[in-house]
Amino acid sequence: MTSPTGPALRLTVYIGENDTWHHKPLYSEIVHRAHAAGLAGASVFRGIEGFGTASRIHTSRLLSLSEDLPVAVVVVDVEERIRAFLPQLDELVGEGLVTLEECEVVRSVGHTPDPDGTDPEGKKSL
Repeated sequence: MTSPTGPALRLTVYIGENDTWHHKPLYSEIVHRAHAAGLAGASVFRGIEGFGTASRIHTSRLLSLSEDLPVAVVVVDVEERIRAFLPQLDELVGEGLVTLEECEVVRSVGHTPDPDGTDPEGKKSL
């Protein structure tokens, strides 16, 4: 993000866990493209139950036939950067729901990896 706090947009992409892009999970492709586009960050949330426009319920409960659980990819950044990223989603998301919501960033604090590329806990940073 260009500023650490202030007005922003929250982009949420609702898709299925089994949705793919060139034999790769679609949610992973969205996250990698958001990263390549320089967006502030992206997170993927796996739902335990839900339904979409087809009205078919997907659930993680035992004895259920569905394993295609709902997934939400959430990205927050300034409006200009989010809107510039939308054409990539048009290419990627054939079925699903894409929403934009105004929000306000009140705190955005990260950590800086050490010069050797590791974070303070010793994990390799991307």
